[in-house]
Amino acid sequence: MIKAQNISKSYGDLNVLKDINLSIHEREIVSIVGASGAGKTTLLQILGTLDRADSGSLLIDNSDVLKLNDKDLASIRNQKIGFIFQFHQLLPEFTALENVCIPAYIAKSNEKEAQARAESLLERLGLADRMKHKPRQLSGGEQQRVAVARALINEPSVILADEPSGNLDSQNAKDLHQLFFDLREEFNQTFIIVTHNEDLAKMADRTLTIADGMIIEA
Repeated sequence: MIKAQNISKSYGDLNVLKDINLSIHEREIVSIVGASGAGKTTLLQILGTLDRADSGSLLIDNSDVLKLNDKDLASIRNQKIGFIFQFHQLLPEFTALENVCIPAYIAKSNEKEAQARAESLLERLGLADRMKHKPRQLSGGEQQRVAVARALINEPSVILADEPSGNLDSQNAKDLHQLFFDLREEFNQTFIIVTHNEDLAKMADRTLTIADGMIIEA
């Protein structure tokens, strides 16, 4: 489903990624671990088409996205990839429901259908009575579950998560981790997760360790 070959990335004289090769299969939950500065987030950004590799190829559903122009790349990002960040990145002026709908509106989905799916996702995530609340009215765990619903709204091929539980207390982190596996079973969802959380890393189907810009253990 995702295949990266010989991915390299430098910023000036700093070689951040060095000939990365990896394959991610449908319904896999893969964790990426390593010390700060090892290249984890840079790799996740390239896999999510938020940044471009200097060399190599990146296939997402058999399409080499590194050859696409910016417009087509934005379309792939919107339709095939969901993102969950450490800090939820919800827009403060919009309600939970409106935040979840935004990627669907960008994809030009029917408004009523988008809202119906958003409501269904929020209900599934235990937020049926919080849909009209704005982010500041939600707890940290609730905010992150809204972010999960937003990532799922366009039924993406894969969800990329960057330290998704890094800003949560231990119980909310545990609940979020279990949610990923529940969603895999319900929606056949694929997850790639950058994390420092050892418990989450151990739960994953596979753990990739990055050091000095290279995968050293799989």
